[in-house]
Amino acid sequence: MLKKVLAFFGASVLAVSLAACAPAAETTTTEGGLIAIITVDQANPFWQAEAETAKAEAEALGYTTTVADHKNDPTAQAQLIDTAIASKAVAIILDPAGADESIGAVQKATDAGIPVFLVNAEINTSGIAKSQIVSNNAQGAAIGAEEFAKAMGQKGEYVELFGNPTDNNAGVRSEGYASVLSQYPDMKNVGKETANWDRAQGKDKMESLLQAHPKIKGVIAGNDEMALGAIAALEAAGRSDVVVGGFDGNGDSAAAVSAGTMAYTVLQPIVTLAKMAIAQAHSFLTTGETGVADEKQSVDCVLINPDNVAKYTFWAVG
Repeated sequence: MLKKVLAFFGASVLAVSLAACAPAAETTTTEGGLIAIITVDQANPFWQAEAETAKAEAEALGYTTTVADHKNDPTAQAQLIDTAIASKAVAIILDPAGADESIGAVQKATDAGIPVFLVNAEINTSGIAKSQIVSNNAQGAAIGAEEFAKAMGQKGEYVELFGNPTDNNAGVRSEGYASVLSQYPDMKNVGKETANWDRAQGKDKMESLLQAHPKIKGVIAGNDEMALGAIAALEAAGRSDVVVGGFDGNGDSAAAVSAGTMAYTVLQPIVTLAKMAIAQAHSFLTTGETGVADEKQSVDCVLINPDNVAKYTFWAVG
């Protein structure tokens, strides 16, 4: 069975964000300086929580913040980094647009003397960013897959919805699912489609998968948005018998677990991660050290199922 060790880090916070060529946020000058917060897409509740938490924590510490989205576009990310540099940001909080694709952008900010603190996703190198703070995706995938197998009665055909291929998290979760589910010989993965973390794409891909594999009994998704899209497609097809599992722990998925349309979700403690990033940025700006031993840090995920969903609060349980 799986260990569930949830690491919580108390942290005062500093957050900032940057608006670039895309719509820019209002800024005001404060003594602490500007922190640019660059996330993926605030239309997604996960990244919205990430940005809002970092912003609130940073401003509570006296920093100015700007928030901008790169929409997983490395070119837009590069432009936002350029804007942060031109705006003389004192730090950048970044949820990167690709593990390889973001290395150059982080290097450019670092070369300009601006420390970068990565949240939620890593880059494929160390020593450039000051911190890389992520959820323990392998552990989360394992507990999710075990719950998925349990909900399916350890047998039947299932399909998988995969996240953005440029994000290491997508691969880690998919590999974690396969590692656990391969131990159940009566469960068979009959289809896998990429839906890029998106609800609309999840719905479209689920419709195609249903046509190709009408006997499926389960859908395991790399995140909640894709899972919720799959649920919409299944409901339209009258397939309330299909088990659906998600990953993120957003409010909509918790509601779906309560309603019985989603078997479970795996909570990523994104609020904790954002607070850690701001705390470490503030520490570095005031002392020259992040205050932690390792650049790469992970925080364990938590399973949300019908047994504990009543205890769900804003990106936390209990």
